[in-house]
Amino acid sequence: MYYLYHIPGKKIGVTTNLLKRVTKTQGYKSGEYEIILSSDDIDFISEQERELQRKFGYKVDITPYNKLLKTKKEMKINITEQTTTFPCPRVHLAEALAENDGMTWETTLGEFKNTEETKAWILANAKKSMFNADKCFIYNKAYYEEFLFQTNGRNIFDRIRAWAKERNIYTHGDIKTQLLKLYEETGELSEAVLKEDKQETMDAIGDCVVVLTNLSEHLGVNIEECIEQAYQEIKNRKGKMVNGTFVKDE
Repeated sequence: MYYLYHIPGKKIGVTTNLLKRVTKTQGYKSGEYEIILSSDDIDFISEQERELQRKFGYKVDITPYNKLLKTKKEMKINITEQTTTFPCPRVHLAEALAENDGMTWETTLGEFKNTEETKAWILANAKKSMFNADKCFIYNKAYYEEFLFQTNGRNIFDRIRAWAKERNIYTHGDIKTQLLKLYEETGELSEAVLKEDKQETMDAIGDCVVVLTNLSEHLGVNIEECIEQAYQEIKNRKGKMVNGTFVKDE
């Protein structure tokens, strides 16, 4: 099913997954956007998207959704020594990446990956192609410096905190909102484990770590301190496994 959604004052778009595309990728919760219509006819929904974009005065997509979807399924990126070029315009890159979770590609600087962490960076740094308006690209060296160059002194928690600061999570959020977010993510983790879906379980574990990192910051400490404190408490703990669970000695 294809959903035509409207974020008032921002955009009109199409997706098959409102939770991933609108809530997780763009950050809009239920009530902050509306579903204008839904249909299983991709050609109809594509026509309606562009018509309503014109009607509401939004930028009209260069590539219709039905043509873009074919591109996203293939996601044939072009790799040179300097750049990685994606086969879609910048405005549709978030959805194209969401449709290709876990994708990897080889460059002269190493293996690049499309993950939740790298996706945010790619979206922030992608540039419109000067040769083709239907394409956008990133500089490989910049990606390498951010994610593969190990001597830059930034560990994963540093990058999570930098990401959160850019999105005002620390200035406009609080520890209670992060706690509620943690409940949501652990619920998704439980569902993934019960489904025995390894990829979704990995994604959910990562999401929980991100939320815990931000929750710690709201508490006035960093997550590394919390982990170290927990380790100091357990490092000499003795016990035994009972029915699959470690039970400490009294």
